[in-house]
Amino acid sequence: MSASRLTRRRAITLAGAGVAGVAGVAAGAGALVGDSRGPAAASDHPAGAVPFHGEHQAGIVTPAQDRLHFVAFDVITKDRARLVEMLQEWTAAAARMTAGRDAGVLGAVGGMPEAPPDDTGEALGLPPSQLTLTIGFGPTLFRDADGRDRFGIADRRPAALAELPKFPGDALQAPISGGDLCVQACANDPQVAVHAIRNLARIGMGVVSVRWSQLGFGRTSSTSRDQATARNLFGFKDGTANLKAEETDLLRDQLWVQPGDGPDWMTGGSYLVTRKIRMLVETWDRTSLAEQEEIVGRTKGSGAPLGRGKEFDEPDFAARGDDGKPLIAEHAHVALAHPSRNNGAHLLRRGYNFVDGSDGLGRLDAGLFFIAYQRDPRRQFVPIQTQLARHDVMNEYLRHVSSGLFACPPGVRDGGDHWGRSLFG
Repeated sequence: MSASRLTRRRAITLAGAGVAGVAGVAAGAGALVGDSRGPAAASDHPAGAVPFHGEHQAGIVTPAQDRLHFVAFDVITKDRARLVEMLQEWTAAAARMTAGRDAGVLGAVGGMPEAPPDDTGEALGLPPSQLTLTIGFGPTLFRDADGRDRFGIADRRPAALAELPKFPGDALQAPISGGDLCVQACANDPQVAVHAIRNLARIGMGVVSVRWSQLGFGRTSSTSRDQATARNLFGFKDGTANLKAEETDLLRDQLWVQPGDGPDWMTGGSYLVTRKIRMLVETWDRTSLAEQEEIVGRTKGSGAPLGRGKEFDEPDFAARGDDGKPLIAEHAHVALAHPSRNNGAHLLRRGYNFVDGSDGLGRLDAGLFFIAYQRDPRRQFVPIQTQLARHDVMNEYLRHVSSGLFACPPGVRDGGDHWGRSLFG
């Protein structure tokens, strides 16, 4: 759908307000009122904008931004045509917002006073802030919890989109897990990320409803060699061994779905796993530094593997101390998660810290919102997490309370393409 197309629901809204000649107004809206975000509207890729169109969706290997607003939606309509129309509208709005423009052509202040604005307005005057919007489709979109194929796409569900197993120690809360659709909004300004999700939810009213959402700050992984490794709320560098955008061979093997892996509509896409992990920070804070480093398998200061000197040195799992014990314990997090212990499996992580206030006992409700992309969760996330859930001593300080799995299709190629076109086409 063209970004200048007036949506059916928008036309109905304006018609209800008694506005004549709506189609003509909409067709010329860009020229008549322009975009209320100012100079950014003059270019499809203004300074600070990440291109929306491409072979792969932005927001995966894009250098990880500082802020996150992640949302999962339930589809509440049974009308396939309405769902597809909404995905078209979402795509047009996403292309505009990632370029620093209003969600709709008429914008926050450029429409008729008698009608609701085409944009909520809280991002007026703000730059794009490297906003990326990444969509994914959950298992229940293909067949819901009652086994119904609501949209005639059950036979197009990839085998890799199998429900994740229950892992030892999981304490998952159903209301904040799963979802038919998800959108990951990342930006360097939290207001820009929230604005994007708010407007997609507004556009989707009557077709989808928000199931759950999560705000995140302080990225906990680097997706480019140009980025320094960030720290999690335990104070350790996180994601040192993460896949990087520059590792093209590894990305092909470990991140992007390849021809023959499954249905054609997923070729060039990736599978997204989310886990909300509450960290018992008060208990961790009373643990000695030596024990913390033994649990992680790295030094807290530099992030170097125990027994090595620099952060990016390869761990030596055979090295032993003067007492004859391994310098990196077999149960250390870095040992259990290392590709050499998991048949070479890697993940591309894009997690964020979160603090959701405090509980009734005055403890921080804080932790890691884990996000990982991969070519096939059955070969990557599932075996890695199974190993960690069974043996990682760090589990004493963690509670996994939310989980999600989504199939993220390839990128939107151009203005004639839209999210879900190859799936529903």
